[in-house]
Amino acid sequence: MAMENFRQFLVALFAAVLFGVVSIIFVLVWVLQYREGLAWDGALGEFNWHPLLMVTGFIFIQGIAIIVYRLPFTWQCSKLTMKFTHAGLHLVSFILAVISVVAVFDFHNGCKNPNMYSLHSWLGLTAVALYCLQLVLGVGIYLIPITPVYWRAAVMPLHIYSGLFLFTSVVAVALMGITEKLIFGLSDPKYKDLPPEAIFVNVLGLLLVIFGALILWIATRPSWKRPSDQVLNTLHTNGGGEDNTKVGPSLSQLTDGADSETTGDVRKRINKLDRADSLIAE
Repeated sequence: MAMENFRQFLVALFAAVLFGVVSIIFVLVWVLQYREGLAWDGALGEFNWHPLLMVTGFIFIQGIAIIVYRLPFTWQCSKLTMKFTHAGLHLVSFILAVISVVAVFDFHNGCKNPNMYSLHSWLGLTAVALYCLQLVLGVGIYLIPITPVYWRAAVMPLHIYSGLFLFTSVVAVALMGITEKLIFGLSDPKYKDLPPEAIFVNVLGLLLVIFGALILWIATRPSWKRPSDQVLNTLHTNGGGEDNTKVGPSLSQLTDGADSETTGDVRKRINKLDRADSLIAE
């Protein structure tokens, strides 16, 4: 990665983490200062776990899981290690999302309120179910050694697209949820009168949008791929030629200090380290 691009990556990464953490802090302040705090007793405090865990797990941790392959300090790790890290973060995100859904259902049942009547609830539960399917298929296809490589190559574009689509959908559903909460939760003054809580939560929505945009930007920049993927992409593009200057860093940087390896050596080394999966661009 060229130094200019590397600096841009660090700025984007720092900004994404900053906006994500600030979003979590905003949710925590919202439920503690403007709502009824946190509890697990069937009252409003139990409902408040829903926005907190959704933003923390289903948005922030999921976003980090999406870009974890592109973090420079992970490039020395094997591809298998990064796969387990990627899957583990998604699993934590899913568990927190499930707990938040349980909190909502438990609160509604305790208060005798109906479940699953709003568009937010329909889309939210659909996103959780599809996320579970994405996680199961991802583990089954990319972490089980017996899965044929051509299956992995065939499914990878769909895996990438569905992951980004689900992340974007979750951010959108979260915006629907916090707006719905303000409409139903504010009575005197009402949401339309723009009291301090409404302004505070509107800012939270903006933070979530910016965080989502930064994650998508980092995840879709070709020059910020894991270096082994850049090498193989160049090999495929150039037909296996010797000139790899378009990759960005030197071959020594891309192959852990191998100063004099030929293109064929690089191909063999990466195939060995990544167990043939580096043939599929992340």
